[in-house]
Amino acid sequence: MGAGAAGLDVAGAVPAKRRRALAAKTRGGRPRQARRRAQRPTALQRLFRACRAVFKGPGTVPAPPKVALLRAMLDRMRLEDVGLSPHRFIRTRDNAAQGNLTITQRIIYKSNNFSMVIFHLPQNAVIPLHNHPGMTVFSKPLIGSMHVKSYDWADPDYPAALSPDDQQLRLAELVVDDVFTAPCDTSVLYPTAGGNMHQFTAIAPCAILDILGPPYSIEEDRDCTYYADVPYSSQHPMTDNEQEGPRLAWLKEVEMPGDLEMCTVLYTGPPISDR
Repeated sequence: MGAGAAGLDVAGAVPAKRRRALAAKTRGGRPRQARRRAQRPTALQRLFRACRAVFKGPGTVPAPPKVALLRAMLDRMRLEDVGLSPHRFIRTRDNAAQGNLTITQRIIYKSNNFSMVIFHLPQNAVIPLHNHPGMTVFSKPLIGSMHVKSYDWADPDYPAALSPDDQQLRLAELVVDDVFTAPCDTSVLYPTAGGNMHQFTAIAPCAILDILGPPYSIEEDRDCTYYADVPYSSQHPMTDNEQEGPRLAWLKEVEMPGDLEMCTVLYTGPPISDR
């Protein structure tokens, strides 16, 4: 009997070891492989890490290879990657029909070097023509459709840039005047190129993921300035050569439009880690 009992213990020892080994591999009820998959950084976390490597602070502009890297990552971003759903934007049509054109922004992250922000525009809402002083800005439409108009300052040596009748006007060159419908590529503007002054008009409810490097800062002289665009011909009769050249307009600095309604709401999407 004793020998038989001892034999059962020895025989049961191998299964017990296997059970302990299996338990070690499946702590928490999941295999190690599954845990590794769960710990894989989200698309937003990977984007954040890339931004941290690309943006080096005020007074710097990312090198072309870094711009290409960040743009490629943004091109792959989806609405769901920032915790939003298409159904929410379908419902906003009713609000727009009732005259609610409030633009909302969700700040995902902000530091001295860059910020990550989601802008939501109801149908017919407008972000007026404004600038981005000393900034490089990536804009990725996530859903919806919008009209974009953007300008850069014209070369001061351009003959038509001299002496308009209204001395508050400054000559600018039209860069973009087009409709963008998601999914579409990411656009990039620079401190002096790419359409640094732009205006968005929502044709359908839309959401835009913006990366601004560095972000606006009144203390560091990067406040937002608004403009009104005036037809070029209003101040300068166009010659045949000018009609065939770049599309020009006069820009005049204005106060922030009184009908602009913008509010900040809490970002509740996937978290990011700054470690």
